[in-house]
Amino acid sequence: MATEELLRSVRAKAETWLSPMYDEATRSEVQALLDNPDTSLLIDAFYKDLEFGTGGLRGIMGAGSNRMNKYTVGAATQGLANYLLKTFEGEEIKVAIGYDCRHNSSEFSRMAAGIFAANGIKVYLYEALRPTPMVSYAIRELGCQSGVMLTASHNPKEYNGFKAYWSDGAQMIAPHDQNVIDEVNAIKSVADIKFDGPEELIILMGKEMDDKFIAAVLSKRLSPEVIKRQHDLKIVFTPLHGTSGQVLPRTLAEAGFDNVHPVEAQMVVSGDFPTVVSPNPENAEALSMAIEQAKAINAEIVMATDPDGDRIGTAVKDKEGNWVLINGNQTCLLYAFYAIEKRRESNSLKENQYLVKTIVTTGLIKNIADKNNIQLYDTYTGFKWIADVIRQNEGKKEFLGGGEESYGYLWSDFVRDKCSVSACTIFAEIAAWAKDKGQSIYELLERIYLEYGYSFEKNISVVRPGKSGAEEIEQMMRDFRNNPLQDLAGSKVSEILDYSTRKGKNMETGATFDLDMPTTSNVLQYKCADGTKLSVRPSGTEPKIKFYIEVHAHPENLEQLDAARIECQERADRIAVQLGI
Repeated sequence: MATEELLRSVRAKAETWLSPMYDEATRSEVQALLDNPDTSLLIDAFYKDLEFGTGGLRGIMGAGSNRMNKYTVGAATQGLANYLLKTFEGEEIKVAIGYDCRHNSSEFSRMAAGIFAANGIKVYLYEALRPTPMVSYAIRELGCQSGVMLTASHNPKEYNGFKAYWSDGAQMIAPHDQNVIDEVNAIKSVADIKFDGPEELIILMGKEMDDKFIAAVLSKRLSPEVIKRQHDLKIVFTPLHGTSGQVLPRTLAEAGFDNVHPVEAQMVVSGDFPTVVSPNPENAEALSMAIEQAKAINAEIVMATDPDGDRIGTAVKDKEGNWVLINGNQTCLLYAFYAIEKRRESNSLKENQYLVKTIVTTGLIKNIADKNNIQLYDTYTGFKWIADVIRQNEGKKEFLGGGEESYGYLWSDFVRDKCSVSACTIFAEIAAWAKDKGQSIYELLERIYLEYGYSFEKNISVVRPGKSGAEEIEQMMRDFRNNPLQDLAGSKVSEILDYSTRKGKNMETGATFDLDMPTTSNVLQYKCADGTKLSVRPSGTEPKIKFYIEVHAHPENLEQLDAARIECQERADRIAVQLGI
């Protein structure tokens, strides 16, 4: 569409938002966009409808069809309500709703509750902000058919989102995801949205649900006797102004840790995230205040969670006493190793137990699983796929944990989304367990590397915002498919896996083979015989294309491990240069 034609189309669409069906504040904001000589803002707000994807909505807040506001959130809620009414006709329908610390999250959650109630649906609404996994928990505990979390996770403060869940407490997969999308897309007018429902259908959740959730977390500890001995493990914790500050300090205390030191400035609930550049525990800067406090009080571990309390970021001291960040792949390794090793100690390791990871998470977890005769499932990114594996194995096999490189872990299946509350509790338990053996977390990682191999991961996100950015990302994916790489920093590519077609290709023989995955996904992987791997995919929730570089080595002692760290990092850097990123 030519620029002039696009602008005409956008203006016509924006002018419909000047209708009296929209509130005065919205009309004023739209009029300002129409009057602004810089038409890029108008175009970005209206050039498309904010897409209700398989996970829900996420976008910048503001007026416009491509923005998070009461009307786009209202349409999403009404569409979900319509699907629930069709799917569970004649039944009492119940949903659980939670929200995070972001601007408008509370308002959106109450509005969503009103819309569900207006459709005759019973609503369990958290009375105040709570971590995302507590919505998943409430769905399962209360027998709800669905649930919603108002959050944009760790996105910048301008964003908000609407995460939709199904009756198993997981985000939706086929057929429900597409069916809900169809219902949302069928909402063509504000008049289709029922905004105000009866208050008697809205039930507030508070301490009673907190008590049940925390009790469930504590029931999944493997070493309570070790925690008793190491109860004074010195921990610094920060919720980065978000939801886990509501429940995690209490959970750690009830788990037996009585030397926990919150970062008080970051315990303040705020959608402005005033003490960090980005409220993302994947970013080193987000943990800087916690690490400074840890240095001041000589703490042993640092734990941080993102605003909606599903991701965990950690830092520990190395052998020289310097603070180092533990990345998402390393935490996944620690959880997998501990889940197996602790059960070995207690003679409770069984053949029907399994682990789950995503296809872009370190392959070392497979080494751990294989060596211990534990089945490992590989899934697409996103915990809905990990939850799908749990659902398929329910009543047949025992889940030992699942995670992904992007700082998310699910320790137990009473929740079906990543959970920082249980992840932090168990991370502290692992630190106590290691300390009980005279080791630090850092030394425990070294033990894992020497026993199962070493891997270095370098993950790079290239941001390309707006309409032109989305087009550029699409072109980059086409280029990688049409002009496949032949080597990765000198390592010959042996296989190319294209999950968009669920086909793999052996580069030696030219033979193709099927990939055992439940559906297609826009992910491309290059694999080498020496374990080197490159994965490329667009983000499903942010204007990014993501590159995941993984390089392996097999050190036999600590001296070789030190050399492997340097060598693998250099090889990963060369691959990044090769890619031009």
